[in-house]
Amino acid sequence: MSKIVGIDPGLAATGVGVVRGRGMKVAGYSFGCITTSHSVPLAERLDHIFSRLQQLFSKETPDLAVVEDVFSLKEYPKSGIALGQVSGVVLLAACRAGVTCIQIPVREAKQVLTGNGNASKVQLEQAVRRHLGHPGPIRPYHASDALGLAMIGLFRCSERPGAAAGTPPAGPQRPVPRGRPRLA
Repeated sequence: MSKIVGIDPGLAATGVGVVRGRGMKVAGYSFGCITTSHSVPLAERLDHIFSRLQQLFSKETPDLAVVEDVFSLKEYPKSGIALGQVSGVVLLAACRAGVTCIQIPVREAKQVLTGNGNASKVQLEQAVRRHLGHPGPIRPYHASDALGLAMIGLFRCSERPGAAAGTPPAGPQRPVPRGRPRLA
């Protein structure tokens, strides 16, 4: 049985989803959000996200973390920068915990889960809820996005014949190197 953590990075709300299972079968799941207030300085917000993720990785000891890849809209460049800062903190927390981490673009996640790379957040949440058999809406949407990412990680870990639990999936995802680089 594998345990996968999905993370949807956001400065105000970072969605987190955890799934346990094998193949296409989810045996258990949990979800939530790490929230920060816009009235708190940026460094403190990032530290809060980092600390909470460290606690999560320590408690859950996942086989793999799947993170939504950074994207930026031309109309909102500052949002892309903030998202990049949060993603950096997420990747660092995974690395420090020794958790293999992959990134998946949001359009790819939507395509895998709904069959439509341009699906809305509502459609994505409904697809995740349907697969899990969850009785009601999964809110906030950041949490359902994170659950969807975790499910993709679970599905892909078992796609390869002979893949061991926790073995990162093959494919176009970019693995994050483990270990700490040496400073010259």
